[in-house]
Amino acid sequence: MNSGLFESAQNIRDFEDILHEVQGYISGKYALLITDDADRQKDQIKAYITKYLMDYSLATEDMSHDDLVEALYSEMAEYSFLTKYLFRNDIEEININAWNDIKVTYSSGEIIPTKEHFNTPSHAVDVMRRLLHKSGMILDSSQPIVVGHLSEKIRITVLGLGVIDNSVGVAVSIRIVNPRKLVKEDFIKNKTADEEMLDFLSLAHRYGESMCLTGATSSGKTTLMSWILSTLPDNKRIYTIENGTREFNLVKRNEKDEVINNVIHTVTRHSDDPRQNITMVKLLETGLTVNPDYICVAEMKSEEAFFAQEAARTGHGVTTTIHASSCISTYYRMVTLCKQRYDMAERTLYNLVTEAFPIVAFCKRLEDNSRHIMEITECVIDEDGNRDIRTLYKFNVTNNIEIDGKEKIIGHYEKVSEISESMQKRLLENGMPKHVLYRFIPSEWRDKEGNPVCIQLSI
Repeated sequence: MNSGLFESAQNIRDFEDILHEVQGYISGKYALLITDDADRQKDQIKAYITKYLMDYSLATEDMSHDDLVEALYSEMAEYSFLTKYLFRNDIEEININAWNDIKVTYSSGEIIPTKEHFNTPSHAVDVMRRLLHKSGMILDSSQPIVVGHLSEKIRITVLGLGVIDNSVGVAVSIRIVNPRKLVKEDFIKNKTADEEMLDFLSLAHRYGESMCLTGATSSGKTTLMSWILSTLPDNKRIYTIENGTREFNLVKRNEKDEVINNVIHTVTRHSDDPRQNITMVKLLETGLTVNPDYICVAEMKSEEAFFAQEAARTGHGVTTTIHASSCISTYYRMVTLCKQRYDMAERTLYNLVTEAFPIVAFCKRLEDNSRHIMEITECVIDEDGNRDIRTLYKFNVTNNIEIDGKEKIIGHYEKVSEISESMQKRLLENGMPKHVLYRFIPSEWRDKEGNPVCIQLSI
């Protein structure tokens, strides 16, 4: 491009004025380029924008020619300044509190305000409508709360006029699934957990133990679950169920692009016609007929909790997540959700869910934005049916300090208890080698021959 010629232009205008003028020109003469397939026609659209700017010597004071073309294209065919944030691999969330208040959460845990913002409240609404259009959703006065998606990796919740102030425009939460697949070393480096805790979760699930990962939003539950599932053997069939938007991508391919593992990914489908709805319950019922070795229910929010625990108690390895504030409260939360399906006695439901999910891991994002597995528990059921929630591992916070004006939480991981005799037996029966099992049993809990004291008669 002839940048020198462009920079000599004298017609300096505000960006909004230039945008309005160029939009009118492009929509009048080349509208099909944008409405049909804007991505494929990207270079052509930019060429027409450039020609118009050159023909009328249009420029702004604070943008180069190339930056102006990019900004105009993004406003017209993409998602304004949000575009450059949406497709990065180091961003987890974009939270829009108002048209002029946007915060970005990075993978490092930092939350940083954007330098850019929308021009007006109505501009923010227009961009959000464009985002939601991708998933066939409409934001208007009759539907002021909309949940949609931009792609398999981007989930959007929008609050519009009617539930927020007119001066705000929109309030939005955009959740971006990090495309970088974390490995065990990443969790250890980030101090999410220590190596033994991670090995215990992955191997316990590998050998049949169902588990629930619990915690608040953005505590790292889904990322951790995705890693656990990725460690399962390639010959085992995995069936995943997600609500509306797919975050998991567990399919593995070799250098010839051939699939080498055995995965079925499913998502729910909402329809205005209830008969056409495909719910998590429906997908769970279907999943049991396709012979899975492991079932993943991405998140339990409603009556699917009852069917998830049923699947776990029928011998399938089930992983799931739930919103709860501790390991113990997780079971009571499950009971509440199960009652949405059947109004059974709470004690009965409690017995069912504790049997179904013997392992619970509580994840938390702390004040310094670091994520930790705060506790891993096992529910031990004795012969009389009594339940004992036993802490196996925990993260001990020892101090909170300030470094360079930022909070820093100091702590360490501790192994608290050994796994129960009943779990040890189940793991052995499900194929876990003795030497692997012994990794989770400290030497002080073994006899002179090195066997775990509690199961020496069972081996």
